[in-house]
Amino acid sequence: MSAQRRLFFALSLPPKLQKQVIQWRADHFPEDTGRPIAAANLHLTLAFLGEVSEQKETALRSVAGRIDAKGFSLCIDDAGHWPGAGVVWLGTRRAPRPLLQLAEILRSHAARNGCYQSALPFHPHISLFRAATRQVAIPPATPHWTLEALEFGLYQSIYERGRTRYSLLQSWPLPAPLA
Repeated sequence: MSAQRRLFFALSLPPKLQKQVIQWRADHFPEDTGRPIAAANLHLTLAFLGEVSEQKETALRSVAGRIDAKGFSLCIDDAGHWPGAGVVWLGTRRAPRPLLQLAEILRSHAARNGCYQSALPFHPHISLFRAATRQVAIPPATPHWTLEALEFGLYQSIYERGRTRYSLLQSWPLPAPLA
């Protein structure tokens, strides 16, 4: 029986944006809000795959390598709290069409390869806290940062010694659109 790994496709945040997000979070939320996500783990999930066998992983990597998508800009200008899921997040008020298309392609191929996909609509977001189950005051003014999406990646979620870390396994370019 082959080993399985917990995988997902995502957009990473460049180090400068990671620092801005961490500082904004520290400035606007009390320490007891929930379990903060480490700076290095900040990302925008495109498709969660769950526990994946080597065979499925190979098939999904092959599919990802054939996706013909262009790069895009994403404005990070929204924030919210999902108490049921215990997630405080940053996101976008108007997701660009290329982001929605890329996520749909990846989610569709994931489902065809036996990876459960939620029936909930895709809501692009960056998780700031987990285990935030009590009421959270969301700041009235949210940042207006730009995330330039020039690649997407396949990540592994690794839980060791009471901590989760995400490891990039492979990335694929999203070429800049022609002007």
